[in-house]
Amino acid sequence: MGIDWQERCLLFGADIPEQHYAQLMRANVDRLIDGAHTACEQISQQSQDVPEFALLISCVGRRAIMQQLIDEELEAFSETLGASIPVSGFYSYGEIAPNCGVGKCSLHNQTLTITTFTEHTACIDC
Repeated sequence: MGIDWQERCLLFGADIPEQHYAQLMRANVDRLIDGAHTACEQISQQSQDVPEFALLISCVGRRAIMQQLIDEELEAFSETLGASIPVSGFYSYGEIAPNCGVGKCSLHNQTLTITTFTEHTACIDC
């Protein structure tokens, strides 16, 4: 999460046990924005229906890296899926999920989760 230059140490968001490893990552703003575009394109390709509502959950880590460019996530959404779709959202502190959909769940950082909703009426008389 940061560096304490006086103590000469790294600051983590959780405890790291002794003798364990931490994997550091470096964010790339352009790749984060491209990822938002890709996610929106996948949504439009997977459904023939236009979403009626969308919930966007963005990791606060993305906000820290992207700063004022964070609005480009919303622009990616409205450019790809349409500006008329009502959108709500909030910031999270990461996402707990398996890697690539399989295996043990772990904490992911700098994630963007997009959930879209479409109402369908069932034909009971059919």
